[in-house]
Amino acid sequence: MAVHLHVTRPEDLHAVAGVSIGVTEAGVRKANRKDLTVITLEPGAVVGAVFTQNRFCAAPVQLCKQHLAAGNDIRALVINTGVANAGTGEAGLQHAFAVCQAAAGLLNVKPEHILPFSTGVIMEPLPVQRIVDGLPKALAASTSDNWTLASQAIMTTDTLPKATSRQISIDGKTVTITGMSKGAGMIRPNMATMLGFMATDAAIAPGLMKALAHELAEASFNRITIDGDTSTNDSFVVIASGKAGTTEISHWDSDSARLLKQALLDVARWLAQAIVRDGEGATKFITVSIEGGRDTAECRQVAYAIAHSPLVKTAFFASDPNLGRILAAVGYAGIADLEQSLIELYLDDVHVATRGGRHPDYREEDGQRVMKQDEITVRVLLGRGQAQDQVWTCDLSHEYVTINADYRS
Repeated sequence: MAVHLHVTRPEDLHAVAGVSIGVTEAGVRKANRKDLTVITLEPGAVVGAVFTQNRFCAAPVQLCKQHLAAGNDIRALVINTGVANAGTGEAGLQHAFAVCQAAAGLLNVKPEHILPFSTGVIMEPLPVQRIVDGLPKALAASTSDNWTLASQAIMTTDTLPKATSRQISIDGKTVTITGMSKGAGMIRPNMATMLGFMATDAAIAPGLMKALAHELAEASFNRITIDGDTSTNDSFVVIASGKAGTTEISHWDSDSARLLKQALLDVARWLAQAIVRDGEGATKFITVSIEGGRDTAECRQVAYAIAHSPLVKTAFFASDPNLGRILAAVGYAGIADLEQSLIELYLDDVHVATRGGRHPDYREEDGQRVMKQDEITVRVLLGRGQAQDQVWTCDLSHEYVTINADYRS
């Protein structure tokens, strides 16, 4: 059950000039479902990406890193769901490269111009021949307005597809940004199983793309958690086709550049928060906001201690204002010189704790009123400085255990 996640209408997902998408059924793991997506890029498109920091990263992640590091002209992305091609050793690398070779042959480009992506069950061999056989069908079905179908085809345990669009005006021209993501469990990006793809027809200098992808991920996908598990396959890709006819952005100091970056960030945050809203078994969407830290890193450290706590998350699921669990998480977050007498805790508008202890005006019925909401903000003031940061998470329900117990069946 997704928490206030509304599926974007197909007509509201704008095509991005220079980007085409084809989707088909390849039978990767299950019959009669769309599970293979090919995104093709016209010459001149530039790509930036960030990937999981899990040291057991999947074969396609390893190949993507190699192809991007070599500075290759990326012409297509091939995405399969059902099998992650992770924990598959040398054979997994060979299978991922075979997919690149097959796609390259169909597009008359080099295998190094293809980026492969996989999501699904870990330690199962990639059914590479099924994917290779499906590529011509996916390419034949390619259109510029296929974002809705693609957002459905990359799903695993997601209950709803996640895609959104924005349009802005730069140099008197309309610039489009459209993106999609997938993920519902094994979510704690460290750049889950999450994939995110964004495309714009703005022109951005190639040298800016890697840093742009990292900056966008830091402010969006790296601010979410469902269960604290960093996947082997996390990937976030930003594409700029340059087909809108705008002046190429070579730095971020101009008004138009700042406008574009903010629009890109808005899309990235929507996609990231959509993953949390559709978290496995989630019934509540929770913002954890930490203020008064010495730097943003320690704010984030405290925020994740709260957001990862099974005791905190199960209390939210039960609407139980057992809020000492939050203070305990703050205390074990790892800040050695934290002064508990400076801590202030709020639950939405309810002042729960002051100077490290229960606020004299706090009443449990007020806490329970907030806990029963399906969107909640936890706000902690550390009293150590001016820094602040926040993360987004969800509760932990019986359904989460059921979904993950049955995942391979």
